[in-house]
Amino acid sequence: MSRVRVLAIETSCDETAAAVVDNGRDVRSSVVASQADLHARYGGVVPEIASRAHVELICDVIEQSLVEAGASLEEIDAVAAVRGPGLAGALLVGVSAAKAISIARGLPYVGVHHHEAHLYAAMIEDPQLEPPLVTLIVSGGHTLLIAMDGHGSYRVLGETVDDAAGEAFDKIARFLGLGYPGGPAIDRVALDGDPEAIRFPRPMRGEGHDFSFSGLKTAVVQYVRKHPDADVADVAASFQAAIVDVLVEKLVGAAQETGISTVVAGGGVAANSALRGRLFDLAADGDLRVVVPGIALCTDNAAMVGAVAAYRLAADGPTPLEAPVVPNLRLA
Repeated sequence: MSRVRVLAIETSCDETAAAVVDNGRDVRSSVVASQADLHARYGGVVPEIASRAHVELICDVIEQSLVEAGASLEEIDAVAAVRGPGLAGALLVGVSAAKAISIARGLPYVGVHHHEAHLYAAMIEDPQLEPPLVTLIVSGGHTLLIAMDGHGSYRVLGETVDDAAGEAFDKIARFLGLGYPGGPAIDRVALDGDPEAIRFPRPMRGEGHDFSFSGLKTAVVQYVRKHPDADVADVAASFQAAIVDVLVEKLVGAAQETGISTVVAGGGVAANSALRGRLFDLAADGDLRVVVPGIALCTDNAAMVGAVAAYRLAADGPTPLEAPVVPNLRLA
């Protein structure tokens, strides 16, 4: 098979990323510029600040990705960018850069779905991985269970009805005064806590594949207000345990219902140490094959964009240049 080398760009939220990926699996470079420090003072991502930072960073990040790959634009076969879902202004920066390169160099452009990219991150981790898969995508903005029946063939089995898991982490971290980003902050503090100290509710347990975390968030706030001397590490560990219990049980339930024996996790919350530990334990049990990408592939990155772009280009051809960004783009 002839090589397909993709220059991929990701700017859906607050990470400016670019990568060079060969044949959808071989990552030649992956560069990520984080904006976490810019947004920390606000306790969350500010869309206007994110967009401006992308504009400032995008050219340098793309250039660095080419340098690290030892490649020039003359050696690129296609350019890809995430066109949704995400923050509208942020998406526009990456897509505009990709389209500009496409026009200037005469390269095919591929618009990529952010969730689909997370599905393909596991295939970079394990190049032999193939559908069917059940994938848990869990991040600041999304909590989804997706059956991947084949390349480009997806079924959404469950999704959050209110707060995403990552959003709940951010809000509770801010309430506890632990800073931003909330997921890593909760994870660090929870290492010194007892996950069984407080029995917080497990929302929608045994109620299908959808998720709800707003009630859990409220329960934590009410508990701390009633027990102001409660150990913060215990609160963090118990809250984290409740989220992890729900995520893992729903993932296993979806695999059992669909009869699919391979499960995958992706998205920023898949970097959480407690969740990763539970998933590795699940793999050790032997009933399911479990693939969890490395932490760098869980958080937003462009390598996963380059992975899915190669498949999309082969299956669908280039994306029309007039295709817009879609902040609420659905996968299925």
